[in-house]
Amino acid sequence: MSSAKTLKVLVYIVAYNAAKTIVSVLQRIPPSLAEQYQMTVLVADDCSKDSTVRIAREHLDKGYWCEAIAMRNPINQGYGGNQKIGYRYAMDNDFDAVVLLHGDGQYAPECIPMLLEPLRSDASVGAVFGSRMLNKRDALRGGMPLYKFVGNQILTRFQNLILGSNLSEFHTGYRVYSVDALRKLPLALNTNDFHFDTEIIVQMLFSGAPVRELPIPTHYGDEVCHVDGMQYAWDVVKASVKARLVRLGVFFDPKYSVGSDVSANYVSKFDFYSTHAVALTHVPDGSVVLDLGCADGYLSEKLHTDKQCRIFSVDMADSKAVAGCQYIQCDLNGPLPDVPWQTLDRIVLLDVIEHLNSPEKFLEQLRHKLSGNSKVKVVVSSGNVCFFVTRLMMFLGQFNYGRRGILDITHTRLFTVASLERVLRYAAYTIEKRDYIPAPYPLAIGLNWVSRLMIAVNRFLARILPGLFAYQAMYVITPRPSTEWLLDEALRTSLVTK
Repeated sequence: MSSAKTLKVLVYIVAYNAAKTIVSVLQRIPPSLAEQYQMTVLVADDCSKDSTVRIAREHLDKGYWCEAIAMRNPINQGYGGNQKIGYRYAMDNDFDAVVLLHGDGQYAPECIPMLLEPLRSDASVGAVFGSRMLNKRDALRGGMPLYKFVGNQILTRFQNLILGSNLSEFHTGYRVYSVDALRKLPLALNTNDFHFDTEIIVQMLFSGAPVRELPIPTHYGDEVCHVDGMQYAWDVVKASVKARLVRLGVFFDPKYSVGSDVSANYVSKFDFYSTHAVALTHVPDGSVVLDLGCADGYLSEKLHTDKQCRIFSVDMADSKAVAGCQYIQCDLNGPLPDVPWQTLDRIVLLDVIEHLNSPEKFLEQLRHKLSGNSKVKVVVSSGNVCFFVTRLMMFLGQFNYGRRGILDITHTRLFTVASLERVLRYAAYTIEKRDYIPAPYPLAIGLNWVSRLMIAVNRFLARILPGLFAYQAMYVITPRPSTEWLLDEALRTSLVTK
């Protein structure tokens, strides 16, 4: 946000049974904020059992230094649900920033100018958190109970480890958000409970919006805590682990499907035992290759540069910049592209057929195109939905699509090792070689001795029980000639006697 613009700022005060403290909180919000910002204060009483909203209104009716409103939710929404209402108000009324402040006085309103400053000076900032843990000793001096201090730090370190973040504190309730950043988050999908704060942090981190932390004083008075600590900790752990699994493609949850889906552990798929690495070994140097469903052209380019192959790369996108390859745009659900079918040596079909409307129809069409080409081999792979991790999750009642992996949400068909082989045989292909691919552990944890060991163990088990331990199945297959081609050839070469 530009410093040349007068920002429109909402101070949103979430309140529940805060009759004793709400006036003090309102009085402590610095009037000097009006010199730099267009200010509004909104008190949201979440169906308190005391007179919170009445006391707030009586105080504001006496005259306040900026526009101020005290409202009461018609139905109790919980801590997270109450925040959703405020953020919706900020978005609907075109605010630039919203400050989350608690009505119990635990967080010092005097810090608002400091917390707003990063958003005023930097348009890219998505959120500013007031952290009690940047100066940890001050948190204890401010009266934070030791068990809360220890719990806060244990949870924060766990969340940083799981999410790849580096925050000093995940559990502060003192926050300033850019409203533009909030618009990009699926906040309506978040919980109404206390771990809403964790979910919105995860969304903000995944969206790529920068998050700043600034130190704030800690104050614990006689306010009543409405949080069940053990339940909160369990909810936070579950939310963090699930978010990480969504990020890795194990699960799908639109709540966490924001921003880029690129893993922080970039590892080339040619550096470990993967479908790409194995497929590369099945293509001889100098081959004429048709890469069907080439995606980003990663394999096509490797075949061209390392094996001097002549490549025809096919995908649905408008254009591809694949060095040394002839790109053809084609929807594989329709007619196959016009390529020199009889000159092909290899066709690569990696993790494609599960995306097609009718794999059987596609395989039949491909076989007809290849009739008469006795040298061609097809390298085909697909995920194994009966991989032991997927089986375990289904045993636990979980069946979640993801943005990638075995349960990619774009799949139209799910295969097991046995059902994939059956489809290939029914489509009149002969299976010449089988490879059982382990899970891509390096993409999740990096390429190191742990991931290499996991791959080795997974490969060994997959050879013994592929239906249970193969993450993907890969086959080298050859098409049997079509009946039509055989008939035509027989008639063409027959001797016609008079």
